[in-house]
Order: sequence, then structure tokens, then C-alpha cells
Amino acid sequence: MARISPASWTVAEVEADRGWIYRLSAAESAELIAAVRRAGDASRPILDWRRDDFTLRESLPTLAAAFREVRDGRGMALVRNLPREGVTPAEFRLMTWAIGLHFGVARPQNRTSDYITEVKDAGHAYRSPTGRGYNSKAELDFHVDGSDVVLLSCYNQAPVGGMSLCASAATAYDIVRAERPDYAAALATDYTFSRNGEQSDGEAPWYAAPICTVEDGRVFCKWNRNRIVNAQKIDGVPPLTALQREAMEYFDQVLRRPENMFCMHLEPGDLQILCNQTMLHSRTGFEDHAEEDRKRTLYRLWLARPDSRRLPASWEVFYGTAEPGTVRGGMKGHHYDDARRTFDARQAATLGMRNAA
Repeated sequence: MARISPASWTVAEVEADRGWIYRLSAAESAELIAAVRRAGDASRPILDWRRDDFTLRESLPTLAAAFREVRDGRGMALVRNLPREGVTPAEFRLMTWAIGLHFGVARPQNRTSDYITEVKDAGHAYRSPTGRGYNSKAELDFHVDGSDVVLLSCYNQAPVGGMSLCASAATAYDIVRAERPDYAAALATDYTFSRNGEQSDGEAPWYAAPICTVEDGRVFCKWNRNRIVNAQKIDGVPPLTALQREAMEYFDQVLRRPENMFCMHLEPGDLQILCNQTMLHSRTGFEDHAEEDRKRTLYRLWLARPDSRRLPASWEVFYGTAEPGTVRGGMKGHHYDDARRTFDARQAATLGMRNAA
């Protein structure tokens, strides 16, 4: 099958060409933690920080190259050698935030309108009607997150499991189109997604959008099985047709074929960056350390990017706008207040982005 986009890849291809992996030099790594420590108290409210609080020069070209790979290349990048030895969780979290301030506008991620979340098992149930994977230890479905890109920085890893899984939506959809065009057509129809109780005032508890859309030859994918299943439990939601159910099952099976599902082990000090339009990600379940300070801990950041692409019109219902280069996406949740509005406006102005939030 001919593929013209680098975002359409197989496991063999990303294993053969590791150009999507970027390594910070010792000097670049040292600059990051030095900038964080010069800035001051890492426990300050996260939205109080500004980009200019963190002077980064040497590390920016490597980080910028990783973001270009996510936009124009494979749709994923792995940055290695973030400083970790002797770095506290608060410093590591703030370092992740500092990187975000240089490359986009962070977006809220949950009902409490958090702009950066700790990915750590808190005993929550992923399969509940309001469940989220980041605070559980469950195996996750393939999905995309609600922003242009997602960053995951690894502070601690689990001793068993917790592997990161990635798959190209473009590759999977091309396979479905070739093998089952009827299923491909069904994936391009509207599916209903639950907001999992995280909707803000004025938002419906669910919305409809296709799983796969092709515009200008590019595949845009909005796949999240858990939210589709949860939506079917909400009064008034139209039931899925038998063909839609079969199509989503087939799509998921294609994603999980060994030649399409790439597995990587995030090590402490790794930063994974993924495109939420073409890159589907998941995680295996894990067994954690008993000691609290050794438990699997990552920091997740959702960003709207200055160089983002125009989205399909059907994505406006969730992202707020399809316009490129705008502050869009995220889950405003229940606490989207003046402090958050002020941050969005200030950071958008800093990066020269239009604030549609």
C-alpha cells in the first residue's frame, strides 16, 4: 500500500528510522533545570508563571525540532535526557510547564479545569461513566486527547507494565478502506461522544463527530472508545447502528495488529509529544511500587499550538473552532474562572495566537 505522508507509518518503519527521537545534550539538560531553579518557588500557582520567567536558549532548537516532527513528520516525538537525577517532583512538573510556555497555550483537561495533570494511579475506575485513564492503573483503549498536541513527561516508571502504545490513524484507516470500504464509510459518519460529566455551563453532556475524516489528503481521527460507549448510556443519545459498531471494532483490531502498534517504554527523563489528530495512543496496565515516592508518575500537558493545522469543520463542536493558530480545545470543566481566562489571553498574546477560548 503506497503511503505518501510520514504520519502514515508501520512499526517496521519507525523502528528502522529513529529520527523521531531527540536527545538533549548535557548542556541543554542542565539549562532546563537551571532555568527552573532560577525562576523561584516551584510550588507557586501554575498559571502565575510566564514564558519569560524561564530563559531557554540552548535547549530550544532540539525541542523545536521535536515539535516539528509531531506536526510534519511521524506525528510523534520522544525527547530524551530531561534532567531527572536530584530533581524533585515539583521541579520536574514546573520544567514540563516551562517547556509548554515556550511552545503553546496549555488547555484545561478535566472537570476541575486543571492545566497540567499528574498521571498517577489514584485508585479510580477507568470504565466508570466519568472515568479517566490518567488516574488509574488500568490498560487503556487507543484514543486521542482533546488538544492539538499532548506532552507526557516521565518522572517515575512502574516496575511492571505501563508501556506506551502508539499507532498511526492514517495507516489504520487506509487499511480499513482497502479491506472493508463499507466500514471505512461508517467511520466517517457521526458517532456520539460523552463528555464524561466534565462539560462546562452551556455544553451538552455529549456531542457527535466522525471517527475519521479526510481533508486535503490528510486523515484526522477522533477515536475514544470509552467515551463512545459511555455516550450510549445517556438519555437521548441516538443508538449506534450495527454497521457503526462493527466498523469501530474492526478499526480497533487493525490498530492492534503487531505491524501497526508500536510499543515504547518511557524512562524517567523522557518527554513524549504526540499529535492528537493523527496519532492514537494507549498504555498497558501496570503494577506499581509500594513506596509513594517511587510510584509511576508522569506529567501531562495539553497544548494549542501556534502552527496548528486547520481542523475539519466537524471538530468545532469540541475544539470550539477549526481555525489554525488559535487557542482551541481542552475541557473547560467546572472551574474555568477569571484566572484561567487571564492566562489564556496572556499566553495567546505572548505567542501571537488568536484566543478563541
